[in-house]
Amino acid sequence: MTLHVYNTQSRQKEAFIPLEDDKVKMYVCGPTVYNLVHIGNARPVVVFDTLFRMLQSEYSEVIYARNITDIDDKIMKAAAANGEPISTLAARYAKEFDADMSELNNLAPTIVPYATDHLPEMIDMIQRLIDKGHAYEAQGHVLFAVQSMEDYGKLSNRSLDDMLDGARVEIAAYKKYAGDFVLWKPSSGEEPGWESPWGFGRPGWHLECSAMIEAHLGDTIDIHGGGRDLVFPHHENEVAQSCCAHDGKQYVRYWMHNGYINIGGEKMSKSLNNFKTVRELLTQYKGEVIRFALLSAQYRSELDFSVDLLTQSKSSLDSLYGFLRDAQDIEVDADVDIKSHPLYAALLDDLNTPIAISELHQMAKALNKADADEKVRLKSLIIQAGKLMGLLQQNPEQWFTSSASQEGISAEDIEAMIEARVQAKLGKDYARADEIRQQLLSEGVVLEDSREGTKWRRQ
Repeated sequence: MTLHVYNTQSRQKEAFIPLEDDKVKMYVCGPTVYNLVHIGNARPVVVFDTLFRMLQSEYSEVIYARNITDIDDKIMKAAAANGEPISTLAARYAKEFDADMSELNNLAPTIVPYATDHLPEMIDMIQRLIDKGHAYEAQGHVLFAVQSMEDYGKLSNRSLDDMLDGARVEIAAYKKYAGDFVLWKPSSGEEPGWESPWGFGRPGWHLECSAMIEAHLGDTIDIHGGGRDLVFPHHENEVAQSCCAHDGKQYVRYWMHNGYINIGGEKMSKSLNNFKTVRELLTQYKGEVIRFALLSAQYRSELDFSVDLLTQSKSSLDSLYGFLRDAQDIEVDADVDIKSHPLYAALLDDLNTPIAISELHQMAKALNKADADEKVRLKSLIIQAGKLMGLLQQNPEQWFTSSASQEGISAEDIEAMIEARVQAKLGKDYARADEIRQQLLSEGVVLEDSREGTKWRRQ
């Protein structure tokens, strides 16, 4: 079986073949760190983390870079409002981003380049573009001349006229053409900036990724990922910069973009004030629940993010962990191979996570009814499948007894109340036993009585 991915540029699903045998280079656009990230920012991280896991199972070397944009007008505005340097604010929110993404069970990328560490590379790329006739200086700015590139627009499949029609482009007198975009812009004495051949200033956003990819991954990479909203202008302009800086050499072999997240049927956006930060959601739901919700739809489709979806995701994980808890005494066989299972085939098919989740449930149900040998095989497959998807790696007891937030009744107090209930039942004080059950339920703790004793889980 071969991994197939949908290539945004060709608009079709293609067999994935890396440029170098058994080595994959992947870059995903990371956050602009000026605030806590919202759930829309988390979707590409979870999607491409899942792809990273799949690639690691297929190839011996996978280099995954996800950048941090730590110079941007939004960062400058937020830092000025706080009265602090942009480096302080950006470092703080980069750390918060890492913490949130870790809670969602994301692996650390191979490389995490920061934009401000690559100013020499950016300046060098700009100079090359000027020397090759693809960029020009005007009033302290350096702009990319889009008309100098014959096939500009090939990624988003737009003509220059289409791109300008309704596009949010700055119509400035210093531009030769309205669609030309900024590679370098001047900074005032009070604004952050760096010295360059074109004066004190800072790089354009699009340039940052091109320079960081060139520095860490080379002229051509296998996969470039991000949200669908980045196709134009960000990724289109990356293509222009990098291809022209490298004399037309291919920049990216496979472009992959995840769909939008909707809230209440509308695209999530700050302008509509309908966005949810990951940090806010983590006070109410475990990170694995949020991850499961993000994987519940195929990554290219739009996802309607809601309380109902999170409730369903928690219920699904409770069910899966419940089967694993019942099979805790069964040893895992590391030699069982997930690659021959339909779940793996689903993930190879452009990360079809809904089908993979369905296969997980089928395996868990079969585990409950299987004989001893089959239980070993099925449990081993479930654990391996979960690892590929960033799921089901906790101890089942920990899953059911830990809470999303640090608030609420402690595990020790729950155990003490369960023991008090046992003693009440032994003394035939059933009213007191029921009272304890209801008290725990009011704290969000569900008791499950069985022959083996009383188990508990948080709702």
